[in-house]
Amino acid sequence: MESKNLCGYENLDIDGTFISDIERQKTLPSVIVIGGGISGIAAARALQNSAFKVILLESRNRLGGRVHTDYSFGCPVDMGASWKVHFLSTLQLHGVCNENSLAPLIRYLGLRLYRTSGDNSILYDHDLDCCALFDVDGLQVPQQLVVEVGETFKRILKETENVRNERNEDMSIHQAMSIVLERHPNLRQEGLAYEVLQWYICRMEAWFAADADAISLKNWDQELVLSGGHGLMVQGYHPLIRALSKDLDIRLNCRVKRIVRRCNQVLLTVEGGEIFVADAVIITVPLGVLKANSIRFEPELPEWKRSAISDIGVGNENKIALRFNTVFWPNVEFLGVVAPTSHACGYFLNLHKASGHPVLVFMAAGTLAGDMEKLSDDEAAHFAMLHLKKMFADAADPVQYLVSRWGSDPDSLGCYSCDLVGKPEGLYERYRAPVENLFFAGEAASVDHSGSVHGAYSAGVFAAEACGRYLSTLHGSADLLQIACREETAEAMVPLQISRM
Repeated sequence: MESKNLCGYENLDIDGTFISDIERQKTLPSVIVIGGGISGIAAARALQNSAFKVILLESRNRLGGRVHTDYSFGCPVDMGASWKVHFLSTLQLHGVCNENSLAPLIRYLGLRLYRTSGDNSILYDHDLDCCALFDVDGLQVPQQLVVEVGETFKRILKETENVRNERNEDMSIHQAMSIVLERHPNLRQEGLAYEVLQWYICRMEAWFAADADAISLKNWDQELVLSGGHGLMVQGYHPLIRALSKDLDIRLNCRVKRIVRRCNQVLLTVEGGEIFVADAVIITVPLGVLKANSIRFEPELPEWKRSAISDIGVGNENKIALRFNTVFWPNVEFLGVVAPTSHACGYFLNLHKASGHPVLVFMAAGTLAGDMEKLSDDEAAHFAMLHLKKMFADAADPVQYLVSRWGSDPDSLGCYSCDLVGKPEGLYERYRAPVENLFFAGEAASVDHSGSVHGAYSAGVFAAEACGRYLSTLHGSADLLQIACREETAEAMVPLQISRM
């Protein structure tokens, strides 16, 4: 079988003995990046800016991965990352400040951000004063009650720290909250206040893309959150993907099925049988794809790497975007329905507030996100409208709708990583660690900012730097390594364009 060899080799037989006695041609070290999400694109860009030959293989027919801006509404709608740098169905820009690794590029491209929260919001990515909650009868919950229950929720979460400190074993945040409420009856809520508390839990589950009974008490609050609050990418993330991927050697519709390491080379077989060969590979496919063993490794990955892949959780969150002819809802950023259980609560992002387009986006996380994927698009849109009509009985029907299915999409199999109950420490470090000339990136390879766009981007640059050092040492050319992923942005230190209406 003929191979596509970045190093100049031809007619290698992937099932035979690797031709190790051919003199290496005098050429640039070669790297294949698997995965065309923002992490893979960042890695490829960083290496191409240095002295490496790079090909990026992407299984989809588009770039971006779990960052996907749809334009079928006549306006940008991010069906994956959008607002909060928590990777998937709600990916906003977290940390609207220069600490965010994407800030220089966003600034350079002149992209607009719409600030949705300041620091330390109880809603994570939105402020309470920009939110309107309704009960199932369509009556708006008094804002004072929303604030008071929010303060109680903060106290409950604070008390879970004591539960954690008292125990060696891990438990779910749901179980810890139950223990807190048993110890402190004054924190229990009843009636409408109880339903509001369930809505706060619903929002917490959305942040982690997992049900509260699956979220680790030990790790739930260990994320390093950047300062500056959160901001919505008004024009979507596509302009960022387009700019980063410019002039890269990209092969779409190339789903890698097999990776063979042999004699300091890596051979990759894609669906359909085409073969690529390189000195090193950077793997940025979603964690869910690796968990499903969609790629066969030869030799098998070591046990410490396989256990990291197995033990890191993958959450699920989906969006149902609804476009209307007219705006019939209040001018707030967030609309929510309270209910007796977190699973029955619901919430919508109001894109009209940020972009001027009559679009609402319903979001579902955890078990609800998985249940939603079992519905047809029509049924999913109807489900979202049932929630909307609880708030607004006379709500108009949408003229268009979009539905995401990140959990069942074979190219993602989940939205972003999360910490499950009872798993060991150091998982993200082990996931990020290379295996000889195989390097790993993606949001799950970000130790401090997993589940975020900026974390995925930084992990891609980190992997490129590690790969570059490895190849520079191997080739005895230390001057090869001149990683410059942000060189285009260095001269454009203008302020970020941040607004709030």
